[in-house]
Amino acid sequence: MSESFAEMFEASLKAGQSMQSGTIVNALVLDVKSDVVIVDAGLKSEGVIPLDEFKVDGELKVAVGDMVEVALETLEDGFGETKFSKEKAERIKAWVRLDTAFEKKETVIGIITGKVKGGFTVDIGAIRAFLPGSLVDVRPVRDTTFLEGKPLEFKVIKLDKLRNNIVVSRREVLEAEYSAERDSLLQNLQEGVVLKGVVKNLVEYGAFVDLGGIDGLLHITDMTWKRIKDPAEVVTAGQEIEVKVLKYDRERRRVSLGLKQLGADPWADIARRYPEKTRLFGKVTNITDYGCFVEIEPGVEGLVHVSEMDWTNKNVNPGKVVHLGDEVEVMILDIDGERRRISLGMKQCRQNPWEEFAQNHQKGDKVGGAIKSITDFGIFIGLPGGIDGLVHLSDLDWNEPGETAVRRFSKGQEVEAVVLAIDGARERISLGVKQLGQDPLTQFLAEYQKGVMVKGTVKTVDARGAVIELPYGVEGYIKANDLSRERVEDATKVLSVGDTLESRFIGVDRKNRSVTLSVREKEIQEEQEIVAEYSRNASTGKTSLGDLLKDQLG
Repeated sequence: MSESFAEMFEASLKAGQSMQSGTIVNALVLDVKSDVVIVDAGLKSEGVIPLDEFKVDGELKVAVGDMVEVALETLEDGFGETKFSKEKAERIKAWVRLDTAFEKKETVIGIITGKVKGGFTVDIGAIRAFLPGSLVDVRPVRDTTFLEGKPLEFKVIKLDKLRNNIVVSRREVLEAEYSAERDSLLQNLQEGVVLKGVVKNLVEYGAFVDLGGIDGLLHITDMTWKRIKDPAEVVTAGQEIEVKVLKYDRERRRVSLGLKQLGADPWADIARRYPEKTRLFGKVTNITDYGCFVEIEPGVEGLVHVSEMDWTNKNVNPGKVVHLGDEVEVMILDIDGERRRISLGMKQCRQNPWEEFAQNHQKGDKVGGAIKSITDFGIFIGLPGGIDGLVHLSDLDWNEPGETAVRRFSKGQEVEAVVLAIDGARERISLGVKQLGQDPLTQFLAEYQKGVMVKGTVKTVDARGAVIELPYGVEGYIKANDLSRERVEDATKVLSVGDTLESRFIGVDRKNRSVTLSVREKEIQEEQEIVAEYSRNASTGKTSLGDLLKDQLG
């Protein structure tokens, strides 16, 4: 082969080269659809890539605006589309890396993923290689469980791209490490010492540092006290750095390194420095569906949960409230030093509209606003400060049922109401519309005492009784057996809608706002009065009982 994979890879990236299948290009993500990703690679037409190629463990790892490396599969196919492949690009790059490592006798990082006949499978990026059982270690290893699923170094000892045949060795890597320099370093190596090293290469989870005969892993979480997504934010390949040995496993000869441990832990005495309810300014460093993270000092971040962003909207979209890099004022709500978690609040730095309403209003005050929504249980009215007050169905009208009265209202309608109750802690305000006027039942009871005669009009009637409309719009009810001293089986035989009826007020049902009436009690009372009058006159002989009855019956 006249040119190496690396040369082919570099040539594929040069602008102006003729495009052919397998060429790797940088493309800009224009759109993410349900099944494909649309990209622009600077060609005549946009390209499409299956959405599944951008998923890792079922999670989508691409967004509009991202730059991605893709491999050309076919130019415009007659339907205005050019097809690319992200997976193919990864495989091509992986082959280039393997070819380079093979030629220069460099190591590659791979993960043992399974057992096969005679050895194991090793995933090196997008390429699968074969690790013979005899090349796992310098000594025969029966149980490789401790090695599986972990990033390990391998040497490529055989590479045949045409047959897709790759053979790697871990034993060669280990043998190369057994040098005098390495042995000397291992003898003096212990946890807590500070060493100088050179960053050898960066990986997704950290960086390998050459300490001089042995490599140590500087994990991404031990690079800095603040959270980072890419090791390249802190170190670069070839950089000389000082690191602290955090852990040394002599048996497996693995060294864990730390960079942030060279400085003071910003979480030390965090609760003392930031007492609860302290207000301060911080920088928005990350936005999620459930809130945003705010850095209050280098290496210390706290979470503002979505419920602590706004007083009136508990499910606000965090991305519509803050943006990355914004400086915002927050309040310390809670600190868990052991778990290194801080709960912050943004809304607490502003006046609580519920408390403000409670300060400016009291029970009985009149307020007004537009109807924001109508529900099965009442009407919500918009109040100052962006809060709502509820008029329950039972507080719409004194006499009319709430289910009927609510039909007179519509969304957006301006209404006036009376404040019935304010519960700032539970963020609830109760309002009433009917309370704008006096209670008809109260007016009625103030004028009519129990036992007096009242006149009303029959509103509805059925066999069991009748509803009577009384003064002030109050409704009374009379049972069929209370219509007369004589037995009445069907009230419709005695009364009709619109009839005027005089009866005795014998009781009141405040819960159902109804007055109980009786003609029977009225007749009994009149008869008792006649008998009493007869008794008074009989002693003087002025008249007979018959004469008294005639006078009363008229």
